[in-house]
Amino acid sequence: MPPEGCAVVTGAARGIGAATARALGAAGWPVGVNYRADGEGAAAVAAEIEAAGGTAVTLEADVCDADAVDAAFVQMEAEHGPVLVLVNNAGLRRDGLAARLDDEDWDVVIETDLSAAFRATRRALGPMLRARYGRVVNVASVVGMRANAGQVNYAAAKAGLIGMTKTVAVEVARRGVTVNAIAPGFVETRLTEGIGEETLGAIPARRAGTPGDVAACVGFLASDAAAYVTGTTLVVDGGLSA
Repeated sequence: MPPEGCAVVTGAARGIGAATARALGAAGWPVGVNYRADGEGAAAVAAEIEAAGGTAVTLEADVCDADAVDAAFVQMEAEHGPVLVLVNNAGLRRDGLAARLDDEDWDVVIETDLSAAFRATRRALGPMLRARYGRVVNVASVVGMRANAGQVNYAAAKAGLIGMTKTVAVEVARRGVTVNAIAPGFVETRLTEGIGEETLGAIPARRAGTPGDVAACVGFLASDAAAYVTGTTLVVDGGLSA
């Protein structure tokens, strides 16, 4: 059994983050439901967790603001003990062909999807290492593993997230802390709006994934059953990258 503590899911007001927060709540973790702007969505997710018998706290913090993230961790630690499960899910897209992509669109995607995940992970590791128990799950993408024209910034961020996952996993494995990544394919969320229907025809499973499909895999990696799984990237894409 893990020591007493809690979980934080970034970008948890909707989509994969919301489904993951609900899954962790159902597994018995007090869950910090992080959001940047959608307070109503985060409150609804927290209410669902509590209605099912779990414990949830909404955490307003822009993941790109290190001080705000630290304050969210402090709040969770004061109420529920150390954050022993961190799911870095917050992310955004600013698509465009490389020849025309401007610096702002490059920078904001790298900052949100990669640098912010690094800082949250760094903040979480100290208490995890002291507890000799921890689970970090980074939500990457199959785009970080295979080309997808028009998403050079997103691909770079997600590939970097996969590389970061492997390296941090090696650094902390001996202290009972696992670090893994999930690489979803085409999943029906707000982040995939605008991606053509022709994408579905390329998926062997012939359907889009659901946030629940991904959350189930995150739940496994956050569980004791995955204690010997670290430094890996679990692809959840219906066979798209097979």
